[in-house]
Formats: sequence, C-alpha cells, structure tokens
Amino acid sequence: MSNKTIVLAYSGGLDTSVLLKRFILEGYDVIALTADLGESDAVAGGGAAAALQAVKEKALNLGARDAVLVDAKERFINDFAFKALHANALYQGVYPLSAALSRPLIAHLLVETAHAHGAGAVAHGCTGKGNDQVRIELGVRALDPHLECRAPLREQPLSRPDAIAFAKEHGVPIAHTAEKPYSIDANLWGRSIEAGVLEDPWNAPPEDAYAWTASPQDRSATADEISIEFHNGAPSWNGLTGWQLVAQLNAIAGKHGVGRIDMVEDRVVGLKSREVYECPGSVLLITARKALERVVLTRDELRFKAQCDQKYAELVYDGLWMSPLRDALDAFNASSTARITGNVRVQLHQGSATVTGVQSPFGLYSEALATYGKGDTFDHQAAAGFIKLHGLPLEMVART
Repeated sequence: MSNKTIVLAYSGGLDTSVLLKRFILEGYDVIALTADLGESDAVAGGGAAAALQAVKEKALNLGARDAVLVDAKERFINDFAFKALHANALYQGVYPLSAALSRPLIAHLLVETAHAHGAGAVAHGCTGKGNDQVRIELGVRALDPHLECRAPLREQPLSRPDAIAFAKEHGVPIAHTAEKPYSIDANLWGRSIEAGVLEDPWNAPPEDAYAWTASPQDRSATADEISIEFHNGAPSWNGLTGWQLVAQLNAIAGKHGVGRIDMVEDRVVGLKSREVYECPGSVLLITARKALERVVLTRDELRFKAQCDQKYAELVYDGLWMSPLRDALDAFNASSTARITGNVRVQLHQGSATVTGVQSPFGLYSEALATYGKGDTFDHQAAAGFIKLHGLPLEMVART
C-alpha cells in the first residue's frame, strides 16, 4: 500500500473540500469517495445524478487523482436504517440516528475503496468534539486496524470562518456564507443541521435552516391518511419498498411538517450539543411500527424490547455498530419478525403523525375479551383470585 495515497470521505461541502485541497498541497494522491445515501432523492425530488456528478467534478477540479461515487442507497436503508427501525431506535427517545447510522457504512466504503486503490490511509472531515470521528474511526479499526485513519480537523482545528477564508484563497467553491454557516448532513433517514445561530439553544431555529419539512404557515390545511403495510417486519406503501419508500414518505410527511426535532443531546465525547433534525419518513415509520408491535407482541416482550431498543440506539450513537452486542440485539429483533405483519393507518396533519388504526393476522387483541358491551367473554370472577394472589406479598408485609 502507498503511504502517499489517501481515501477521503468527500461530501463536496466546505470542510471536505478544504481538506481535499490541503491534502493535495501536502503531496498526497487523493481518492475522493462520495457515497450516495439518497440526500438528493430524500424527498423524492430527483436530481441525484446531476448533484452527484457535480460533486465528482468538483473533486477532480480541485486536483483529486480520482473521484469514486458509490450508490449506497439500498445498502444503507436495508442493512442499516431498517435494522434500526426493527429496534425503534431513537437516541434519548427522540432522534432517529440518521447521521449515526450512515457512519458505519461510510467506514465500510472507505476501507473497501482503500483496498481497491492500494491506499495506506483514509480520512474524514469530522472535528475533534463531534460524534462522527468516533463512529467512522471505530468502524475502520473494526474492519482493518492496519489502515491509518486521519482526522485533520481534529489534528489542526479550523473554524468555519477560517475554512471559508481558506476556500476563497485557494479557489475552492463553497455554498456556505458567513451569514448562513450551517453544517448540514443528510441522507434518506434524515437531515441534521447545526452551527451558526443554532449554537445558542435560546434561539429558535430560523426557517431557512429547514429544507424537508413545511413551516407551520405552509402546511396543508387538509390531513393525509395513509396505510403502511408491514410484512415480516419490512414496510411498504403503495407498492414502494426500500429507499424509494423512504423517499416518498419523506415527501408526504414533510409537507405536513412531521419529523422536526430540536434537541440538546449528550454527545459521545461528553459535551451537550444543540441539534436540529428533519426526519419525516423515519419518524413516520417508527411511529407505525411501534403501534403494530403493541398489538402483536406480549407485555413481557414489549417491556424487554423497550430496554433493548434504548440500548440499541445508544450503541449506534456511540459508534459501536460493529459490536457483538448489536448483532445479538438484531438476532433478538429477528425472533419476532414474522409477527410484525399487518397494516397501520396514520394521519398526517400539522406536524403530527397520529396512528388511527392497526390490524394484523397475529394481533393479540380480542374485542370479545376487551369489550364492556354485549358479547363480553372475559371471566370476571377469575379476577378476584388473581388479585388475592398478586397482592399476597403486600398483605404479608402489612401484617408484620
């Protein structure tokens, strides 16, 4: 492997464009790796091919030896996002982990590209106080511990104003401005926005920070109601599956403002960070799946799964996707997959996704047992004995 060939995870944005130019100035042969995770298709708007071609041309124009584009949309959704969906993965109960789920896949692609091009090192544009440095580097170490993994923005921190100044000095075209210095990361599972005025948690997110979700004044006055089908855990709608499904759900839920998240979260490296997310499709799917689980799983399964789901989200967020425990939790989720079959009706309106109906051939709900009307088949007299035995320990404590 060549120590002067490096694979850079390249988005075409400010940070990675500056890094690409800096590596070239340091004498490296740079392979720019761009993964298509569906950012340009995330709201079913198309334009992906042109956008990706522009990223590739930008890398080559900046002096990269080669620019590699990988269509990883289906791989990302099926092998990463939908596994997290089976775990209803929400970090701190809120965030669907869109960025966190993409990082282990990027680690895979970096290692695969490095092997293909004989590179001795890979690099990313994460800062020293971000989560993604942990996620990518742990992934690379798990896949090939012999590869060097460079983190230039950790080695030599660069403020966004300085990065903008460097870009202007070296002819690096950028979309950022000092007035709108947001850091954006997006894929099919969600869009994250940070930096700029968002760094003060007292500041309300400006509307120009959002791109996938309608503002309150622009949302449809009429609700949409859709029925999401699950078969062996896999969701579909109107015949769409995989990444096309997620793109369409992003669009229909986004026009109602579903999936806007504004939270102060606890980063892996110990600090708190204010993050704004748009996750219309993933929020909708998790909402629907949780409703179906409540119908088909037993109480003990639901209680235990809730603990496992929280741990799953923590593992993903903390960069431990490739840990044996995450594999074990996948196996647990797979044990009930066949029963995650049915239809969930969801109403989308004014920022909310509200479940209005659930049906499943594996449903454990019995109207005959639950009803208070005619046709009630529940044995009311059995409850007295249950209460007596269930409360026996309390009675014994009271007698002491």
